[in-house]
Amino acid sequence: MANRKRADIFFTYLFRVMSLTSVLALASILIFVFVQGAGPFIFSTAQGIRIVPERMEEITVNGETYLDRTTFINIPPGTGVIHVSFQSGGTSGNLDIAVNGREKDPEKILSFSGNGDGEISSPQAYTWTVSYPGPMPGITSKIHVLLPERPYSFFRFIAGADWRPAYNKQYGILPMIAGTIVVSFLSILLGLPLALFSGIFLVEFVPPKPASVIRGGIELLAGIPSVVYGFFGLMVIVPWVKNTFGVPSGNGLLAAAMVLGVMILPTVITIAETSLRAVPLSVREASLSLGASKMQTAWAVVLPHARSGVTAGVILGISRAVGETMAVILVAGNSPQFVRGITGSIRTLTATIALEMGYAEGRHSEMLFSIGVVLFVLILALNSVILLMRRKAGET
Repeated sequence: MANRKRADIFFTYLFRVMSLTSVLALASILIFVFVQGAGPFIFSTAQGIRIVPERMEEITVNGETYLDRTTFINIPPGTGVIHVSFQSGGTSGNLDIAVNGREKDPEKILSFSGNGDGEISSPQAYTWTVSYPGPMPGITSKIHVLLPERPYSFFRFIAGADWRPAYNKQYGILPMIAGTIVVSFLSILLGLPLALFSGIFLVEFVPPKPASVIRGGIELLAGIPSVVYGFFGLMVIVPWVKNTFGVPSGNGLLAAAMVLGVMILPTVITIAETSLRAVPLSVREASLSLGASKMQTAWAVVLPHARSGVTAGVILGISRAVGETMAVILVAGNSPQFVRGITGSIRTLTATIALEMGYAEGRHSEMLFSIGVVLFVLILALNSVILLMRRKAGET
């Protein structure tokens, strides 16, 4: 008895520690994502101008010399003139940069002089590059001047229609929000009726042994990786959409909704069937004894009794559709624009994160974290709306 009591105490504390660790880990992840996502709307990308030399053996900025420097050289805020001299490949040069701190337009903040043979370009907003001939043809030495980006407007982020992170630093995600909502609800409209009919059919009309075999196959479908569904959609659904509607490309809203509708079926069917099977037999017998047919009993009596579980399945199905990434990337077209017709190209929030996180940096990378926060809030809001509708339906 004493050993059993000690074991019970040990496992009790073990479970408490594991639960607390899991909660803290989840909270840490959420806090990290929220902090990263809020940063672009509160802080600038840097306190002042930054200079990054490329293929420069020696560079002197405002009297301070750096050898083989490949990282940021920070310029103090409020500096009016930046004097740069450098040596590269046996050649030397000078560059003077005048800074107009009152100017709002990034293209007019800097004025270059004394650049010699340097070629000045602005490959993207808030970035200037001065290129000089290198020691070998095709190899150039460069001086990159990076201007600090001011905090971005949250309203422009949510309501903006342009997503151009590299060209002019526009981070509007409204087309992606619209695409995510539309494709998710269209997939639910396509998949939910089929899932409900399948669950009712398995519970009410199929004998137990065949039903168990079919149930095992449905659960197996739930374990198939999403990329397999995406590949199926790319090889089967996309050509069908293209040939049926006569469009140049079948990648678009309809193909993505059909793939997601198939993907959510196993989850919704499994949860709906479990809820339907949990309805007491006495409820069915009471309905049948009053003269109702088996179909009338299943549809008008059993299904309302299982409404709670079916709603849970719908919530999980919507969450799966909203959070799906790989399958949508393969079939949606991924154009960051508003939905233009049932076969038009769309891009979802998750697809944007997956497509651009590999090369994003600076403000662009922070904005992808912000998209993750918006996605989390969107899923939470959709689930809350469904639960509220369920509660109001239950009160009436």
